[in-house]
Amino acid sequence: MAAQSAASAGGPFAVRPAGADPRRWLILAVIAVAQLMVVLDLTVMNLALPSAQRALKFSTADRQWVVTAYALSFGGLLLFCGRLADLIGRRTTFLAGLVGFAAASAVGGAAVNFPMLVTARACQGVFGALLAPSALSLLATTFRDPRERAKAFGVYGAVAAAGGGLGLLVGGALTSSLSWRWCMYINVLFATVAVVGGALLIGRQDKTPGGRLDVPGVALVSSGMFCLVYGFANAASHTWGTPSTWVLLAAGGMLLLAFAAWQSRAAHPLLPPRVVLDRNRAGAYLTVLISGGAIFGVFLFLVYYMQVTLGYSAVRSGTAMLPMVAVSGVMANVGNIKLLPRIGPRPMVVAGMLLNASAMVWLTRIDVHSGYGSALLGPLLVNGAGMGLIFGMIAATGTFGVAPRDAGVASASINTGQQLGGSVGTALLNTIAAGASRDYVAGHPHAQPGPALFQAAAVHSYATVFWWCAGIFVLGAVVGGVMLRRGPLAQPEGAATAEEAQVVLLDTAV
Repeated sequence: MAAQSAASAGGPFAVRPAGADPRRWLILAVIAVAQLMVVLDLTVMNLALPSAQRALKFSTADRQWVVTAYALSFGGLLLFCGRLADLIGRRTTFLAGLVGFAAASAVGGAAVNFPMLVTARACQGVFGALLAPSALSLLATTFRDPRERAKAFGVYGAVAAAGGGLGLLVGGALTSSLSWRWCMYINVLFATVAVVGGALLIGRQDKTPGGRLDVPGVALVSSGMFCLVYGFANAASHTWGTPSTWVLLAAGGMLLLAFAAWQSRAAHPLLPPRVVLDRNRAGAYLTVLISGGAIFGVFLFLVYYMQVTLGYSAVRSGTAMLPMVAVSGVMANVGNIKLLPRIGPRPMVVAGMLLNASAMVWLTRIDVHSGYGSALLGPLLVNGAGMGLIFGMIAATGTFGVAPRDAGVASASINTGQQLGGSVGTALLNTIAAGASRDYVAGHPHAQPGPALFQAAAVHSYATVFWWCAGIFVLGAVVGGVMLRRGPLAQPEGAATAEEAQVVLLDTAV
C-alpha cells in the first residue's frame, strides 16, 4: 500500500529518499540567488551599454561585442561545463563558477578601455556556463520528494521567468542613480552571498563513477555552438547574405550534425542519447529554444518602444514591467506546485504559448501616443501568465527522470536551448524590425522626412516584430502539443536510482 501511494504521488519511484538533507531549503535559497545573478546580468548589462559606450568611448559597431563576447563563451561551453559538473562534482563547479563570475564582473566594472570590458564579459560567459548547469543539477539532485521537488522548481521557474524583467528595474536604477559600473559590481554582492551559503550548506556531491570526458564531443559541440552564435550575431549586425554569416551558420550546422552522429558511437558521450531521446525532456528543450527566441521581442523591442517612442526613463520602463514580473513569478509557482503534478507539462506549455501569442497580437495595436494603462498593462499581464506557465515546467521536465550521473548535462541542455533561442531571436527579429522600418519609410514617399515619420516607422517595426513573435509562440504551442506526452510526469522504467529503489522495497516490506 505504501508503495502504491508513493507511486500515485509521482511515478513508480517518486518517493521521498531516506535521509533527505535537512538544509535543502537553505540550499534552494543559495541556488536561487546564483540563478538570479545570472539572469539579471543579461538584462542589466543591456541597459548599461549606452553609458559604458560614452565612458569608454568605443564605437556603435563595437558595442555588440560586449553582448556577443558573453554569448559566444557561454553558449559554446554549456554542454562541456554541464558534463564537467557530473565528472568532478557539482559543488566544486558551482563554487568555482560563482567565484570566477564575481571576479570577471569586478574586472568588467573597473574596465578602463574597451578590450578590458570585452575580455571580462567573455570570462563572465565562461564561468556562467560553469555555474548555470551546476545550479540546476544541484536542485535536481537535492529534491527527490515529488511535492518538495515541485515547490523547489516552482521557485527556480519564478526566478527564471521574472529575473529578466526585474533586471530592467535594477539596471535602470543602478545606471541612473550610481553608474553603469555598478551593473557589473552588483554581481559581486550576489556571488559573495551564494559562495558563503554554498560552502557552508552544500555537502559533498557524488561524481559519475568511471566517467571520462568526451574530448571529440567537446570539440565538435563547442565549435558548432560558437559558429552558430557568432553567425546569428553577425546576421544581426550585418545581413543574412554576408558570407561571414552564412558560412558560419553552415559550419555550425555541420559541426552539430557531426556531434550528434558521434554521440551514438562514443564510449563516454558528452550528451548521452538517453537524455534527449525521452519525449518529455526533448519537448522541454525545444520549448525553451522556441520561447527563448520570441521572448526576446518582449524585453528588447518593448523597452525600445517605451524609452525611445514614449520617452520613459530606464527606471520608469523597468517599473512598467513589474506587473509582468509579478504575474510570471506567481504563475511559475502555481504551475509547478499545483498544475504540473496533476495535468503534466503539455497543457501548461500549450496554454502558456497561446497566452503569449495573444499578448503579442494585443501589442500590435500600439501607436506613437499609446498610454500605459490602455495599451501595455493588459498585454504585460497576459504575457507574464504565459511565461510563468512555460518556465514553471521547463526546469522540472527537462531534468525529470535522468540519473544523477546525467543531471549536469541535462541541465546544460536547458541552458543551451535558451542561449541558442536568444541568439536566433536577436538576429531574426532585429533583421525583421530593420526591414519593416525601411519599408514603411519607402512606402510613404510623400511624407515629410523628420522625427514624426521615423517615429511612426519605428512603431510599425515594433508591431511587425510582435506579429512574428505571435507566430513563433503559436509554433511553440504546436511543437509542445506534439512532443510532450499527455498526463503527469511518470518516471521511465529503470530510471530510479538504487537509493530510491531501496526505499520502495522497504516501504513494500512495511
